[in-house]
Amino acid sequence: MTSPAPAAVPPQLNGFSRPAPGPAADEGLARRLRALACTAPLHDLDARKANLAGEYGVYAMAEVALAAIDLVTLNMDFDTGADHEQIVARLLPRVAAQAPERPQAEHERVARWVLENLINVGSVDRGFRAVYGTFGADGAYVRRDYDFKLVEEVPGPGGAIFLRTTDEAVNVLVGALDTDVTSAQIAAEVKLEVLISRGRLADAQLAAEQARYRTVQYAETLRKTLDATRRNVRAVDWLRTVPDMIAEALDHVADRYRHENAILTNIRKARDEAEEPEHKRRAAELVDIVKDCIRRHTQLQSRLLEAGPLFRAEQDRQAFAPTTASAGLDLYGQLLAPLLPLPVERAGRVTDAFFAHGTGLRTPTSVRVTDLVDMLLTPPAERDHLGAEMPEPDLITTPDDSRFSEEQLASAMELLDLPADAPRRLSGLLAEARRSDPELPYLVALLAVHAASPAVGTAYRQGERTLLFAVDDGTVLDDPEFGGADLVVGTALLDAAGMAADRQEAV
Repeated sequence: MTSPAPAAVPPQLNGFSRPAPGPAADEGLARRLRALACTAPLHDLDARKANLAGEYGVYAMAEVALAAIDLVTLNMDFDTGADHEQIVARLLPRVAAQAPERPQAEHERVARWVLENLINVGSVDRGFRAVYGTFGADGAYVRRDYDFKLVEEVPGPGGAIFLRTTDEAVNVLVGALDTDVTSAQIAAEVKLEVLISRGRLADAQLAAEQARYRTVQYAETLRKTLDATRRNVRAVDWLRTVPDMIAEALDHVADRYRHENAILTNIRKARDEAEEPEHKRRAAELVDIVKDCIRRHTQLQSRLLEAGPLFRAEQDRQAFAPTTASAGLDLYGQLLAPLLPLPVERAGRVTDAFFAHGTGLRTPTSVRVTDLVDMLLTPPAERDHLGAEMPEPDLITTPDDSRFSEEQLASAMELLDLPADAPRRLSGLLAEARRSDPELPYLVALLAVHAASPAVGTAYRQGERTLLFAVDDGTVLDDPEFGGADLVVGTALLDAAGMAADRQEAV
C-alpha cells in the first residue's frame, strides 16, 4: 500500500523543468522502483552477514533467500502454507553445497537466519518499507512509502503456523512487479509451447516454472478475497468486482487447462523421442511441472465454484448474527448514589444481593486428612491483644506536574458557568479568557471540546442538575491560536424529578 508523505519540491529548479515526460513514464518508473525495493531485503542479507558471530562470508545469503522463497511458494497450498521446519530441512543441501567443510549445525543456523529475515521477525508488523518519489498531478515531487512483505506466518488448522509467500515475493522470483496475472500466465504458456516445439527444453523448464508461479499468485488473490469476505462481507465488492473476477478466472482456468493438456502431450512426445539422456531428464521434469500446474488449476476451479455459495452463507451469517455489545455498569450512578440516602438496614439488602451475584462462583477447597490432623493437633499461637506492630510508612510527597492550577480551573469553570438561556460562541470565551490569563484559553478550549460529546447518561444517574454542552453549527473559528469550528457553548438543564423517580425504582 502506498501513502503520500508531505514532501514537495518546486517543479522548476535552477531554471530547469522536471524531467518527467508524462504520467505513463512516471508510473513505469514507480513500478521499477518498487521492484527494486522488493530485492533490497535480499541484498541486505549479504550486507549484514558480517554481524553474525563467526565466519559466514563464504555463504551467498541472497541465493539462499531466493531458494527459500521458491520452496515456500511451491510447497504452500490453497488453504494452508508451507511447514517452517520442512523448508529449513530442504534448504540445508543448498547451504551445505556452498561450504561443505563447515558443520551441519552452522548450515542449519544459516538457513534459519535467512528464513527469519525474510519473515522480518525483528520488526513490529514483520514487514519491509521503502521510500520512493513520484510527480503529482500538479508537477510537485511527492515521496511515497511502499510497505510490503516477502514471507508471512499464517495460522493453520489445529493452531499450527505455516509460511506463505506474498505477491511481492512471487514477483521477485518471476522478475516483474504488479504484472497482470492473466496476461502474464498466457504469455508464459505461449512462450513455453514455442520453446518445446523448438526443442529448447532447458529454457522451456524456466518458462514452465514461471507459469506455475503465476498460477500460485492467481490462487493467492482469490484466497485473500475469500478471507476478507469471511471477516467482513461489506469490505469486498461482490456486486461487480468479485463476480467479474470469478467469471474471468473460470474462463482463464478453462483455457489454461486445454492449453496445458496440449503442452503436456507435446512434452511426453519429446521425452519419448529424445535420444540424449539430458533431454529425457529435462522433459521428465517438465512433465512434473506442467502436471502440477494442471493440479493447481483444478484446485483453483473448485474454489472459484465455491466462492458464490460462500458469499451467500457469510452474508446470512453476518447479517443475522446476534450483537454481543452490552451496556456497562455505572457503580456510582446505579448503586452508590441511590443507596447513600437510605438507612443501613435497607441498603445492606441491596449490597448483599449485588455482591452475591457479582462475585461469581467459588470453588470449594479440598481438605486432606494429613492437613486436618495437623490443624487439630497444632496448639494455638499466642497473640498480642492489639496485634502486631504496624511499621511506620515512608510517605513521599507526589510532585504536582499538572499544567493548570486549581485557580485556573476555577476561573475556567466560572467562565463556562453560562445561563441556560444564553449560550455563547467559543471565540468570545477564548478572547475573554485571554484577557485575564494567557494560559487560560487552552483550558477553556479543552473543556469546550470535551463538552462536544457530553456524558448525559452518567450525569443523569449521578444527579447533576446542569450539563455543559457544545454544538458545531458550521461556523469557522476565527482565533489567532486555535483553529477548527467556532462551537456554540451552553448549559442544559436536566430533569431532577425523573432522576429521583429512577433512583426510587432502583432501590
